[in-house]
Amino acid sequence: MSEPNLQFVIPTNRLRDVGETVEAYDDNFWRNGQTAPIVIFDDSSVANHEKYFASLEHTKTFNPLFYVGPAEKEQFVSYICRRLRDKKLDVLVRNLFRPSYGGNRNFSLMYSLGDLLVSADDDMRPYALIEDSPESLGENEMSRGKLLRRGSNGHTKKSFDILRSFRDILGKTVSEAPANYERGELLVDSSMDLESNTSLGFSRENSLILQPAKLSRTAVVKMAQTFRTGTNDVDAVDYIDMFLEDENETDAEALNDTYVLVNFRPCLTNKNWRMDCGVAGYDNLSGLPPFFPTRLRFEDYIYRLWIQQPHITAAHVDSAQTHIKSNYMRNPLASEVFNEAICGLLKRKIRNSLRKTDELAIAFDYDGAVTLQDTEEILDGAVRLHARVMAAQQHANSTERREALGLFAASLSRAFYDFEPDFFQQNVSRIVDDEIGLIRSSLEIWPTLLEIVYFQKNCRTLPIRRVKNKERNSSRQAA
Repeated sequence: MSEPNLQFVIPTNRLRDVGETVEAYDDNFWRNGQTAPIVIFDDSSVANHEKYFASLEHTKTFNPLFYVGPAEKEQFVSYICRRLRDKKLDVLVRNLFRPSYGGNRNFSLMYSLGDLLVSADDDMRPYALIEDSPESLGENEMSRGKLLRRGSNGHTKKSFDILRSFRDILGKTVSEAPANYERGELLVDSSMDLESNTSLGFSRENSLILQPAKLSRTAVVKMAQTFRTGTNDVDAVDYIDMFLEDENETDAEALNDTYVLVNFRPCLTNKNWRMDCGVAGYDNLSGLPPFFPTRLRFEDYIYRLWIQQPHITAAHVDSAQTHIKSNYMRNPLASEVFNEAICGLLKRKIRNSLRKTDELAIAFDYDGAVTLQDTEEILDGAVRLHARVMAAQQHANSTERREALGLFAASLSRAFYDFEPDFFQQNVSRIVDDEIGLIRSSLEIWPTLLEIVYFQKNCRTLPIRRVKNKERNSSRQAA
């Protein structure tokens, strides 16, 4: 039986830098004897596309390189709107695929319909940072890692066969999984409440513990992910803790401590509150739910709820990748604190009102209402954080440090509308109402759009551009 087709995609809005990511993953695939089309889904503006697209043509790859940018996306969306034959739906469709964290990923779901999909963000690299003296994991311990200060030694880059680790498990049943995969209910992080995705307090070490449970032998692995090193998957508040902890640091945005894995092993779980779509793969043979089309960072939360159905399961595969934090085109840290607070509120509301899940969607009852208690809780936490920053400013040991803390405190105040309760409540209510309205309507129309695309893909190719870059010489590379 032949393996299903697999696409490797890189969602990006940083076209300037994506060529380095392309070449790094292409080299990993070639060195491990793997082939896959590499598709870039670009959220850049037309101006940035025109400015930076030529840099893609200067890349060298063994694998064919494709591009879906502003022009191709407009062709795709226009086709969908014509097929729907209802002008009132045009705005909804365009919002579903708008430039955003979820919108760009939804393009990749449409283009890979009928195939396996492996995705890596533009700031990922296909190697892991592994401690030089690995330690044995404890019973039910799936991974252990440490957050090291910049410049620390004692760890080495280690490369894995990324595509093979996904091919070995995606679309397979639990009974077909490799023997080295542990099985359980879910992973519990010693430093984070994964269900709400909030930190339990800043910590430089953590472990992932597997909660035992039986898995159905016929459950299918619909999504999988590698482990991650480099910039750890921590809250923005944890970055602030790092900033406050280092009395010599004068730039909160430049923090880049290194997360290193001590050891890890693969596993299958009934639930996956630790979903990391930046290093994930999906069985998209028969279609998947849409990512939340949001400009906030919780587009993948739908999959944390959807995967809990009894006939499907999730995997952490036997490989790891590294995240390289870049501040280019990244929101300021204070804005990230605000965004994470709103995301936390939305996650709680959706999870607590979840009504059902099915093959292509979820349904929930939350209508977008925000109470005074909701905003007061968020604002109280922000005020306490602001007070900590101000207290650190008073004890700063240099003028530069004192000024940096003062500037950050001011940016935090601006991000939370100067801590004015009524103004804050008004703006949060507007943001949440807009987000929930868009998410609910998107979930309703998504199955119809999948039918349209499925028919279209059977007849002709979706709008896509083959990048006219240079082919790498395999004999010269081997030498």
